Amino acid sequence: MPKVLKIILNREEDRTLKELSCADGVARRTKLRAIALRLNAHGWNVAEIAEYLDWAQQTVRQTIRRWELQGLGGLWERAGRGKKRSWHEVDWQVVEKCLEQNRRYSARQLSQKLLEERQIELGAEQIRRLLKRRGGIGNVSATVRL
Repeated sequence: MPKVLKIILNREEDRTLKELSCADGVARRTKLRAIALRLNAHGWNVAEIAEYLDWAQQTVRQTIRRWELQGLGGLWERAGRGKKRSWHEVDWQVVEKCLEQNRRYSARQLSQKLLEERQIELGAEQIRRLLKRRGGIGNVSATVRL
C-alpha cells in the first residue's frame, strides 16, 4: 500500500495557491496542480483528488512530491520542453512581403521561397497552419491557395 501523502500549507501558501489557480495567463496544468495541492491540504486523499481531476493517482503523487521538493517552482513545467521553432519573426516578414504583392502564392511556393531566401525549411502544411493561426494578411483564401 502506498504511503499516505499529506501536505500542510500555511495561510500564505494556501492563499498563493488559490490565487494561482484563478489567475489569467497561467498554464492550465499549473492551475490544476495548485488545485490538487489545496485539496490535499484540506484533507482529500490521493485517490479522491485523482478521481475529481480525472488524473492518474501517480500524477497526483508526483505533484505532491514536486511541491515537497521544489515548493512553488515545482508547479511549472521545466524550461526547454518541446521542439524549438526553426523560424523567426524576420523570416515571417519575408512571407508577409510576398503576400502583400498582388501575386498569388501557394503554400508550397512560399515554402520554397523561404528556403531559397532565408535557408529556413518549413513545409507547406506548416505554412498553412501559421497563416491560419496568425489570421493571414487580408483575405487569406484569396491570397494563398490552400
